[in-house]
Amino acid sequence: MVVIINRIGNRLLKVSEYPLFIKQTIEIGSKYDVDALHLKKSFNRLNDCLPAVEKIRAQESKSEHSKSLQELDEERDAILRAINNQAVNYATINIAGIKANVEILNRFLDKHGRDIATDTYNAETKRIDDMLEDYENNSTAKDAIGALNMAFLFDELKVINTEFAKTFMLRTEEAATTEKVETLKIRTETDKALTIFFNGIEFLSTEYDNLDYTALAKELNDLLMHYRILLKARNTRRINGKETDETEDIAGE
Repeated sequence: MVVIINRIGNRLLKVSEYPLFIKQTIEIGSKYDVDALHLKKSFNRLNDCLPAVEKIRAQESKSEHSKSLQELDEERDAILRAINNQAVNYATINIAGIKANVEILNRFLDKHGRDIATDTYNAETKRIDDMLEDYENNSTAKDAIGALNMAFLFDELKVINTEFAKTFMLRTEEAATTEKVETLKIRTETDKALTIFFNGIEFLSTEYDNLDYTALAKELNDLLMHYRILLKARNTRRINGKETDETEDIAGE
């Protein structure tokens, strides 16, 4: 049966996503008898790329700035969760004075989105900055948040987000001289191997009626669909102005 592999734009995957995508693709291929499917050569070529691909992520993890970024990101995510959770808790209190302020808080959070902590590094930084700027300029929201004794959370979020932005810039400067060229080279070679593997599946499915490529193709397409949804959501956020860094896909998160 003829099969089609529904490709994605691999270059749009970020440094944190690309190695996992390749590893998952190889894991799927490993479940099948690639020799019997006449895919051994192309699969081995892709598999041979894995050590270099994992090196991309290893270099990212070894960076001193990367470790600091991870810690700062976890801190600001915790603050964002605390703000959202506190809003939910206050909503259960039916006291007139509190209720009015909670309604203002919820409108403010809905305006900026409650999914900020799930965004990518730079996109999250930008969205937090936008929210904090609005907080400073919106006296109604600021007064309501102060009345709910939550101002300290926004103050701490500003400190953490500012430190995150500074650290991210330092890491970008570091990566520009030690990481970017090698990363591009590795990804280019791996993408070639991936294309050959996918092309092989499609072509051989037209050549061998007695061999079944459908199960392999289905698993790969399910994986690709997962990343297609991820990329579509990211593009939607970018169009809406909630994700502005278009170079993150190669240089870093």
